Amino acid sequence: MSEFTLGGYMQKHERAAAFGGSDGQAYSVAIYVEEEPDVRGLFGAALLFVRWSAGGERPVGHVETETLVWGTTPAEAQSRLESLSLYDVKAALDEAIAVYRWHRRLAGDARKRNALLQLIYKGG
Repeated sequence: MSEFTLGGYMQKHERAAAFGGSDGQAYSVAIYVEEEPDVRGLFGAALLFVRWSAGGERPVGHVETETLVWGTTPAEAQSRLESLSLYDVKAALDEAIAVYRWHRRLAGDARKRNALLQLIYKGG
């Protein structure tokens, strides 16, 4: 498997692939496979992107894709995601960020926060 695929990269480097998102934040990617098959008997799989703090020392959030692939077994679904090119994974990240921003705006949660309240809620 080519190191320019998600699975090839993870195999060669023995770690999760990392990307800079369209929002300027750092993300690492994980593969999520459903534990149970759907009504068709297929297992869905998606990508989960963990957003990291500015210093990279802790996760501060995540975005995820819709189900991208299906397989007759969890291993088949995972293998299909692993065969995605890193370019396709980056595009999926940017799409997930756009969807997240859209839903945040619809929920009225995209407003500027009071700096003092942010400091209090972060516990710092």
